Amino acid sequence: MERNTASSQDSGLASVMVPINLGAGAADRVRLALSLAERFGSRLIGIAAQERAALYLGDGTVSVDAMLVEEATKAAQEDLAKAEAIFRRVAGHYNDIVWRSAIDTPLPYITRNARAADVVLVGRQSSLDTPQGRMALDPADLVMDLGRPLLVAPPDVAELSAENIVIAWRDTREARRAVWDALPFLKRAKTVTIVSVGEGAAEQGTHDVRDYLALHGVAADLDVRPKITNFAAQELIDCARRQKADLIVSGAYGHSRMREWLLGGMTADLLESTPVCCLMSH
Repeated sequence: MERNTASSQDSGLASVMVPINLGAGAADRVRLALSLAERFGSRLIGIAAQERAALYLGDGTVSVDAMLVEEATKAAQEDLAKAEAIFRRVAGHYNDIVWRSAIDTPLPYITRNARAADVVLVGRQSSLDTPQGRMALDPADLVMDLGRPLLVAPPDVAELSAENIVIAWRDTREARRAVWDALPFLKRAKTVTIVSVGEGAAEQGTHDVRDYLALHGVAADLDVRPKITNFAAQELIDCARRQKADLIVSGAYGHSRMREWLLGGMTADLLESTPVCCLMSH
């Protein structure tokens, strides 16, 4: 399929937001976000938040000593300045960038500011990564309240061609939302494969999804696998490998607003182990 050359105004991706922390993969996340902004002609928003360190006394109470509070504030400001420096070092040449930061709890701050973005890009940590400290964001925490599609990049991934895309399809609200949110990528892809796996896969309406995408100028193939030998997430990952895909589009399923969310099994598995980027919507 011939690629779409639409401008940012009609491409559906006018603004890309990337939260920054001081972890090892921070610069890679900015490079990936920058490459998307350049491709779609989007505004690129870098953002960071960090809480002041809690100043506990020996009896377990929190100190309100003005000097200690000032020191904690200064340390947080220095870390935010370092995050901004990473963002500007990688993306500073781009002609439409915005920086936002605050001494605040990262999750609600990013969630509130997502109103300014079409997509938010975060990285998931590997087991070998250094801790992200008080700037840390867990994709599983973020995706439920974001109200925007969340693009999750695995460690060491700084590029996303999205030429070949796999859609993880179940006939749910979340999957329908994800397909709509992914249209800017789907319209520019060379191949799109709608994959439905597991019990009931043949009854998930994949033909309707294919016809719907065709109305938007997206040609898609179907891969329906009711009998599988692996976990659903592994079947999707295997399909992505066969299709040489570097993007999986999926709904994100959760049942609680506490940190101990009981994520749907496939969602959790994808967040933890997928070797390619995932675009998720809730």
